[in-house]
Amino acid sequence: MRIARGDGNFSRSLATLAKIDLLILDDWAVAPLCQAKRNDLLEILDDPVGTRSTVMSSQLAPLHWHAFLNDPTLADAILDRVLHAAHRLALAGESQRKLDGETPLLSSVTL
Repeated sequence: MRIARGDGNFSRSLATLAKIDLLILDDWAVAPLCQAKRNDLLEILDDPVGTRSTVMSSQLAPLHWHAFLNDPTLADAILDRVLHAAHRLALAGESQRKLDGETPLLSSVTL
């Protein structure tokens, strides 16, 4: 999105994202977001409210997302859009990666 802002294609990029039926944000909240990225996230989530599905996976519980976003007003807006119609699945137990050991895909690769 930063590149799209820089070359004047931000609106076009948002329009493209709005056409996606399912937006997946994997490993959400794994690294801090600067103010520009938080603003971009709000723009992305704001456009299709109620018109598409969004899947977010995170190791950080939603209870802590407000603090993670580190901007109370923006956090309220983002969380309102994300959580108002959310279906939450909380997984418990050991990491499946730890339980399975090597993944089949990687175990068949010879370097």
